[in-house]
Amino acid sequence: MIHLSSVSRRGGDDGAFPFTVPAIRTLDDLALERPVTFFVWENGSGKSTLLEGIAAAARLPAIGSADVPRDDTLAAQRRLGTALRLSWQKKATRGFFLRAEDFFGFTKRLARERAELLTEMREVSSQYRAQDRSKYAEGLAQGPLAASLAGMERRYGVDLDANSHGQSFLKLFQSRFVPGGLYLLDEPEAPLSPQSQLALLAMIGDMVGQEAQFIIATHSPMLLAYPDAQIYSFDQTPVAVVAYEQLDHVRITRDFLNAPQRYLNQIVSSPPKKKPPLRS
Repeated sequence: MIHLSSVSRRGGDDGAFPFTVPAIRTLDDLALERPVTFFVWENGSGKSTLLEGIAAAARLPAIGSADVPRDDTLAAQRRLGTALRLSWQKKATRGFFLRAEDFFGFTKRLARERAELLTEMREVSSQYRAQDRSKYAEGLAQGPLAASLAGMERRYGVDLDANSHGQSFLKLFQSRFVPGGLYLLDEPEAPLSPQSQLALLAMIGDMVGQEAQFIIATHSPMLLAYPDAQIYSFDQTPVAVVAYEQLDHVRITRDFLNAPQRYLNQIVSSPPKKKPPLRS
């Protein structure tokens, strides 16, 4: 399912970042023709910046310590968002925006909210016991707090931080991916092992089968191999669609795995030989 069908720029160039980034400055109309679209190239090329601008324009909720409208680190990207025109086939009302670097801020926010709910429940319990009120009345007063806590734990578990980074990352996706959503993911491979990246690919495939759409900025040759994905390379201006086999990320990774020693001989200097001890 294609929800967001194209992204175009309608002015807004004030001579400051992010409009100074070549990929942003030359952006005209970016067609999104597949359920899975990848943005790829090196850091600083503008792929994450554009993804963040789209998130601001689409007003998607963020998985992080703060939502996009309140995140100080996204001020420039919000200005970009006001300069973007989004064309929809069907407006997505579900989904989220995730920067991998923000995930641990999100787990801390969840832990803080859970601790606050538990504190409020203890305070209610203390008040009702001090007033010698019945357990029934105490339970009624705690009801909304208990429901919020149960919903949070049902969705995310008792403690997301208790898992390894990769496990908690995948658990978040399992709990937050829903049919018909639009998902903007910035370098989701960062905390994931190769095996976990395969698990994420399986989740993406499952959600695409349920009318979800993904736009992903990544360096991962494994994620980029998703079947029939659209890949935009940011190594040229304007950005253009490239084939998987033409990507430097893929070529270099394959060449290295085929002959790692040849690469290492070129880039890693040999340790200095120890000098023999001087004879007296």
